[in-house]
Amino acid sequence: MKPLALSQFTATSAIGRGLAETLAALSERRGALAPCAFETVALATCVGEVGQLEAVRLPAALARFECRNHRLALLGLEQDGFSAAVRRCAARRGAARIGVLLGTSTSGMLQTELAYRARTPAGALPPGFDYAATHNPYALADFVRRVLGLEGPAAVISTACSSSAKVFGAAARMIGAGLIDAAVVGGVDSLCLTTLYGFHALQLTAREPCRPFDVARAGISIGEAAAFALLEPLEDVADPEAIRLTGVGESSDAYHMSSPHPDGRGALAAMRQALDSAGLEARQIEYINLHGTGTASNDSAEARAVSTLFGHTVPASSTKGATGHTLGAAGALEAVICALSLRHGLLPGGLNTTAVDPALEVDYLTETRRAPLTRVLSNSFGFGGSNCSLVLERHPGGA
Repeated sequence: MKPLALSQFTATSAIGRGLAETLAALSERRGALAPCAFETVALATCVGEVGQLEAVRLPAALARFECRNHRLALLGLEQDGFSAAVRRCAARRGAARIGVLLGTSTSGMLQTELAYRARTPAGALPPGFDYAATHNPYALADFVRRVLGLEGPAAVISTACSSSAKVFGAAARMIGAGLIDAAVVGGVDSLCLTTLYGFHALQLTAREPCRPFDVARAGISIGEAAAFALLEPLEDVADPEAIRLTGVGESSDAYHMSSPHPDGRGALAAMRQALDSAGLEARQIEYINLHGTGTASNDSAEARAVSTLFGHTVPASSTKGATGHTLGAAGALEAVICALSLRHGLLPGGLNTTAVDPALEVDYLTETRRAPLTRVLSNSFGFGGSNCSLVLERHPGGA
């Protein structure tokens, strides 16, 4: 594929608002998973909750979009000068030439849950409930587009945990086809009762903070996040040290509604395709941000795929032990973490993992390392075997 520059990027999650806080937490090995005290949830599990979202206020003109997911989106857009950078890009290129392609799994589902709680005696939903502007997945792209004043194509991809990784591929194709000149990509997912109780019903939530790739791993910790990047053609970006998207790989297991293929066939296909599109060989990847959910089957399948393609010597880790599994936002959040890793020479050690499962033949990092990085891979694998891998690079002469 033709390389694209991440000319601006940002992330907000339980470990921090913006890049500086996120980098500090990863560098200092500080996680943010805590016993769940969200809403009325009564489950013995830990979550990665973004604090003080209730204090975020939407612009009056966008009041109909009021919901937790959009408050989180707005909070994320306000970090690291991201909104200002997009507006400068729109002034140069034209608002109609910038696309908005975002991922989410549940969008503003919490708003529907609250509406059902407030039904009338006759069973009707309250008159102020606006499904189209809150719970509908497209509402996220509509909201972000309006906040940024953009007029280009907008879409939301909802493929569970690969959602906001796949938007990078969608944007690359649209820019390559000449439909748009640049794209705001990313993902936003917020806590809601359906995901917490749903994953608990599937027996996938851990009581303690999740322990990816640990011999005693017991399930996931759900988190929430908003992460965004501005993608532009590399030749249009003056910064020689800009982080680049050089490869995207997508596949579908079609093996099971919720479980990956046990041998990781779809994951392997996605990683191979990402390397091929970047024109790279496996030996050139210096760090892998694993999907690494902390469930027995997902970690096992991913380990088989990674060891088949890379052997056992490429350093790898999952950052979900710090942030929790942010579901539809995980792909974008971890892409931004990879961009930070490239920029600062950081290989983040996975939190909470104390005894790596010897059956998982991966060079799993339990301690953070510092080393110059040029090429990294980020994996995002969703329900139904919807897989996406991204290759990110920096110029060898970069900082």
